[in-house]
Amino acid sequence: MSHPRPIKLGILLGSLRRGSFHGAVARALPGLAPDGVTISQLPSFRDFPIYDADIQAEGIPGPVELLAEAIRSVDGVVIVTPEYNYSVPGGLKNALDWVSRLQPQPFAGKPVAIQSGSIGPIAGSRAQYHLRQIMVFLDALVLNKPEIMIGTIQSKLDETTGELSDETTRGFIGKQLEAFAAYVRKVG
Repeated sequence: MSHPRPIKLGILLGSLRRGSFHGAVARALPGLAPDGVTISQLPSFRDFPIYDADIQAEGIPGPVELLAEAIRSVDGVVIVTPEYNYSVPGGLKNALDWVSRLQPQPFAGKPVAIQSGSIGPIAGSRAQYHLRQIMVFLDALVLNKPEIMIGTIQSKLDETTGELSDETTRGFIGKQLEAFAAYVRKVG
């Protein structure tokens, strides 16, 4: 019996806050990965300047090149993001704007899964739908289902450790990662 090919996934975290609820979700992903799948954090976009064509004309900043190369080096990307003002966080949007300028464009043909959440019940759905629109422009291959939208995300974390502890949520995420691994193998 043949084993499925190993899959390497990268996490693009849409939040920069040290105590980010979404950071806790991202940290849980390697432990929820199915057999044959490794998941690691992609470089942060913390040091990206605001996108400016004048800066681009002087040369792509090193942190942008680093993230772009990391995206190219993985089989798929899991974006874990909060929702800010009914949309994608500005820092994440800026990072995607920068990365979109590079050739070859790192997201073109790249499988992407999206996970969102919020402290309210809507669970980042608006950010997720806006992010899906952006991914269309970037020519990414976004997994449609299962969707991960974590409502009242703060209640899903252990009060002492701050880590993702809600077993139902962990189960849903595990199922998405299984589906995503199969999708990556299918389209990759």
